[in-house]
Amino acid sequence: LTPDVERLRDRPAPASIVVADSEDRVELQSLGTGRRARGALAVGTGAALGTAERYAVHSAVALLTLTTARSRSLQGAEQRLGAAVLRMLLAGQPDHARAVAGDLYGGLLDAPFRLLIAEAAAPAGPELLTETMEAAAARSGEALLLVPEGEGERVVVLAADGGAAVAACAAYAEAQDDRAPREGGAEDSDIVVGLSAPAGPIAVSAAYKQAEQALSVARRRGRALVEHEELAAGSVLPLLADDAVRAFADGMLRALHEHDAKGRGDLVASLRAWLSRHGQWDAAAADLGVHRHTLRYRMRRVEEILGRSLDDPDVRMELWLALKATAASAPAEE
Repeated sequence: LTPDVERLRDRPAPASIVVADSEDRVELQSLGTGRRARGALAVGTGAALGTAERYAVHSAVALLTLTTARSRSLQGAEQRLGAAVLRMLLAGQPDHARAVAGDLYGGLLDAPFRLLIAEAAAPAGPELLTETMEAAAARSGEALLLVPEGEGERVVVLAADGGAAVAACAAYAEAQDDRAPREGGAEDSDIVVGLSAPAGPIAVSAAYKQAEQALSVARRRGRALVEHEELAAGSVLPLLADDAVRAFADGMLRALHEHDAKGRGDLVASLRAWLSRHGQWDAAAADLGVHRHTLRYRMRRVEEILGRSLDDPDVRMELWLALKATAASAPAEE
């Protein structure tokens, strides 16, 4: 019945679906009120419901909906408590946070956890993700601290490192990335998530910054989820694949490319060789197959055209990054 329940959940409550085959007849009734159902009651019968049976089912739906509404109110109170705990952790007060958390969240703070920040790229994005994580945590008996931010389009979650909730989040994000290729990137996915490295209560502020950084990269790369550990362990070169960085590189090197396009020398290649050899004239000239005096002349022309001195380490760093950014974007342009 799972596919039918999912269809029912997408309809405004109250709603119902009848599923029938040669042997069984099942009527699904939505539970909850508002834009989206919170659950479903499945009633199996051999034939269509009679008047008394339908009255009993409607009474059950009313009682279960009331119970669901009370559960949502309790969840709201838990979230307000969780928000207070998170504020204390971010303020560097782990002892106070533990005291406030008590048994509700206390176990979560006794072991490494992950902090994730999820943003909605669609109206129901965070809601669907948090329901998935809550269900996984409930099945495994894990504590989960979940705090909505803003107008509900963003959520911060603390979940046990290596636990079922984090695994459910990763699976949810992977399902988003496995959809048909997206033209517009991450905005076409339900959610965008940044996940911190494993942390403890005294490092929540740092974990929050890690999740923010990972979230920013996920947006730029058009991915549903990015872990901060990917950024820390990888090369800096993928970070150069950004429109702002490419614009900076194009602007910095444009005059040199224009000079070379007129057949007046190969200043860009000479600059790259000289920088890669850390300013060693003989080694760079040998790489280019020219005399070192020729290379010295070309570097003077680079300084004249750019109006900047190659003796300045900041200038050399910016030029090297510009060359790397240009090289990184070349395959995509081809």
